[in-house]
Amino acid sequence: MSKAPYDSFNLGDHVGDDAGAVEANRARLASGVGLTPDRLVWMEQVHGRTVAVVDGPRAQPLEATDAVVTKEPGLALAVLTADCVPVLLGDETAGVVAAVHAGRVGARVGVVVETLKTMLAQGAELERIEVLLGPSVCGECYEVPADMQRDVEKHLPGSASKSRKGTPALDLRAGLWNQLASAGVGRIGVDPRCTFEEKDLFSHRRQNPTGRLASVVWIEP
Repeated sequence: MSKAPYDSFNLGDHVGDDAGAVEANRARLASGVGLTPDRLVWMEQVHGRTVAVVDGPRAQPLEATDAVVTKEPGLALAVLTADCVPVLLGDETAGVVAAVHAGRVGARVGVVVETLKTMLAQGAELERIEVLLGPSVCGECYEVPADMQRDVEKHLPGSASKSRKGTPALDLRAGLWNQLASAGVGRIGVDPRCTFEEKDLFSHRRQNPTGRLASVVWIEP
């Protein structure tokens, strides 16, 4: 169990938490989904649009990667977030799943679009892909400068919003939903929780330093 400010279930190994606590938490996560720790694939997330395809376990996090795709059953793909959008995708018929780290920069440069292209190359079909946009900072809490809002809206239409104070803000989940729907994905679910508002979720904007939550997707063996 991690101690404050990372308590209690921090899964990020790059935020200053005790390495032993993180390892124990990751083992708990693996056990909770019925897998061994070596069957979890982690990424060294850098807010880019690099997509990796894996066919087996990795001893180390995938270097400089923000999306990972697999067709290997029983291999869980994990994405770490603390305000950014975790995006989980799957085509059950083709047996292809993906996990994406979509923060402001990654969403702006098209990491989700690149992931869709990679999934299609692995045999997925757009009309069969299901998506979950996980918990992230909401459009009423993600206040940004006006020029930043305009820039992101230009590249990710539908993301511009207003904060509770009426100032410029971003709703990345709304922009990603619009992007996915425009690409032809018809089944898109959204976890409505806001990481900034939900005190049981980690939020970099609410508290820094803080831990990271993990969203995980896998194909049942």
